[in-house]
Amino acid sequence: MAKNNNNDKMSREERGRMGGKATSQNYGSEFYQEIGRKGGKATSENHNQDFYQEIGRKGGEATAGSHNSEFYQEIGKKGGESTSESHDKNFYQEIGRKGGNARNNNN
Repeated sequence: MAKNNNNDKMSREERGRMGGKATSQNYGSEFYQEIGRKGGKATSENHNQDFYQEIGRKGGEATAGSHNSEFYQEIGKKGGESTSESHDKNFYQEIGRKGGNARNNNN
């Protein structure tokens, strides 16, 4: 247990950890799902596309700073496998067509 130097009283971090654990035991995962949904809705109502682009950029930079190329290869492989399980040949033909058109329009 983390202690501070104030007569062996519990630290703020320890109180927070214990409070979070008690809340989790009392309310369960549905509680956290609901407050997460409400928080996400409130955030989307209070912020625009620029906000999400900025936090996405910051998150991408942080991830790039802490992961190597093997990490990106692995998540790309998992994403490709997941996509191939849920899409058929027509999906790939369509995204290939759209990509080709977009490339042609940019040249």
